[in-house]
Amino acid sequence: MPRRLRPTPLEHVVDGHALRARLSAAALDLIGDEAAQRTRAIEILKQALFRGRMIAKERLENGAGGLETARLLSGVTDEVITALYDFTTVHVFRARNPTEGERLCLLAVGGYGRRTLAPFSDIDLLFLRPYKVTPHVESVIEYMLYALWDLGFKVGHASRTVEECVRLSREDFTIRTTILEARRLTGDERLGDDLKRRFRDDVMKGTGAQFVAAKLKERDDRQARAGASRYMVEPNVKEGKGGLRDLHTLMWIAEYLHPVDRPEDVFKLEVFDRREAKGFIRAFDFLHAVRAHLHFTTGRPEERLTFDLQPEIARRMGYGDRGDAPAVERFMRRYFLVAKEVGALTRAFSAKLEAEHFKHEPKGISRFLPGGGRPKRKALDVSGFYEDGGRLNIAGPEVFENDPVNLIRLFKTADERDLDLHPDAFTAVTRNLNLITSKVRRDSHATKAFLDLLARGKRSYRTLTLMNDAGVLGRFIPEFGRIVAQMQFNMYHSYTVDEHTLRAVGLIGDMVAGRLVDDHPLAVSILPLIEDREALFLAMLLHDTGKGGVGGQEKAGARSARSACERLGVDRLKVELVAWLVENHLVMSDFAQKRDVADPSTVAAFARIVENPERLRLLLVITVADIRAVGPGVWNGWKGQLLRELYNATEAVFRGGRGSDA
Repeated sequence: MPRRLRPTPLEHVVDGHALRARLSAAALDLIGDEAAQRTRAIEILKQALFRGRMIAKERLENGAGGLETARLLSGVTDEVITALYDFTTVHVFRARNPTEGERLCLLAVGGYGRRTLAPFSDIDLLFLRPYKVTPHVESVIEYMLYALWDLGFKVGHASRTVEECVRLSREDFTIRTTILEARRLTGDERLGDDLKRRFRDDVMKGTGAQFVAAKLKERDDRQARAGASRYMVEPNVKEGKGGLRDLHTLMWIAEYLHPVDRPEDVFKLEVFDRREAKGFIRAFDFLHAVRAHLHFTTGRPEERLTFDLQPEIARRMGYGDRGDAPAVERFMRRYFLVAKEVGALTRAFSAKLEAEHFKHEPKGISRFLPGGGRPKRKALDVSGFYEDGGRLNIAGPEVFENDPVNLIRLFKTADERDLDLHPDAFTAVTRNLNLITSKVRRDSHATKAFLDLLARGKRSYRTLTLMNDAGVLGRFIPEFGRIVAQMQFNMYHSYTVDEHTLRAVGLIGDMVAGRLVDDHPLAVSILPLIEDREALFLAMLLHDTGKGGVGGQEKAGARSARSACERLGVDRLKVELVAWLVENHLVMSDFAQKRDVADPSTVAAFARIVENPERLRLLLVITVADIRAVGPGVWNGWKGQLLRELYNATEAVFRGGRGSDA
């Protein structure tokens, strides 16, 4: 990885005093020729902007952090825009005797306001005036906007009074968030201070609950549009789940309720423990670095980490091949682990909000959360667990410290009672993962609880995903832990290996519940005939654990499956059945799609591999779930028809007769 560089002072990148001096000299040299003055000013500013961006790019490629790069780009943009403002108000539209109504304050808002610009981000500006716009103010704004467009900026802008800002902020949470991040660049300082005071007193005061609810709803809506899974293999760095916008949402809420304006300030809030606070800053830094590399690589505001860009971004960020792991897959695994950590941080943040909100004398961040009182608590039959406002909670971290098996029981109980985890419980889990030791992995109570959840859970995908997000699943089943956040660099798979696996397990759960009878009538109809459903779910959970292993995926997967099953206390015959299913989980798909299923020799060869009807039934269900879980549009009627034909023909061989019409 590139070594980290020391931050570069802004004046070494763009010297604001020298820049203004050059603009003033150009204005004086070309006095009387406004067109020539403007052309020369644009040239000077373009040079400064280009130099600043190139230095930022060079430093990024040599190890500068993402946050440092974003702040450097923001600083460069500050110097260019404030120099343009001075040039405009001194040399182009100078107010010799300015009136009160000609005061003007220029503020950066949005991402630019929080000093986190990407190379080709839009910039959002607020021109703040005391009263109705005057001809002079209108001329200044118009001149600046045209100049900024000529400089290549995509500008979002508004011209408003303080009163208009206050009124619109009350009505619109997007505008409220924009003003929350407003930062004065130049111009009338009194106007900027007045907006800050009025916004705090007339907009923010007493409205924390509304703001928190609005921001969390925005997050949910955004994730629904972008794809709910944070494990899509072409993620949107800015808007996707686990991306920058999720971190921004936490910062907006914290900033609304506390005087913070930088990610580093989370240490002051005691929202996270020290490890989580460091993770919060690392996530910000990493995602900003990825975003900056995306912009510089493409020369445009590209936010999606597409397959064609991933190898180049991996190279630029210093990732190399390591053993059998290509650089691009190592980089993308790091990305998905960060996205996973962002999800855990969001839950920890929510836990802190609720914990403070429910004190007798509410204070701090969460006193603003909606809901006027403590939700109704209901004790459960598992010691230390209780239902808290429709979610599963724990009495305290000692529940895990006293009996680490409760880290597994918690999820089984959540599934049995169809409850989500309370943020307090989730955070306590993530902070106690070290309690899941080799002893716990072999504990008969822990293994029984896990196998019951896996094979007989009500909503296996939801609960296992929750276990994975909390870090429990990979800790309890280390073989699965090796594929967490792992991706395959191809355009066939839509999800990381762990997400694909959990979706496949969930699909089998849906088939067992009869929810997919219209889509997969044959697979659903044979499930009651399967004698060992536990083996089916174990094989599906472990089917891809050999990816990246020594000796080929199938052989490595079989070894992993044996290791996991033996540790879980599974009997010998079942261990061998699961290992066989994992080693052969691609066989039925290969025979159906790559060979002539109408040829008796094909069917005979397949039957010799499968050996008996139980394996055939298990293999069909696994194959259907495996293909369908690859991604949207991968499963189709043609594949289903081929699998049905192969199944029926092979079943006929075992019966010594003809196949069924299922």
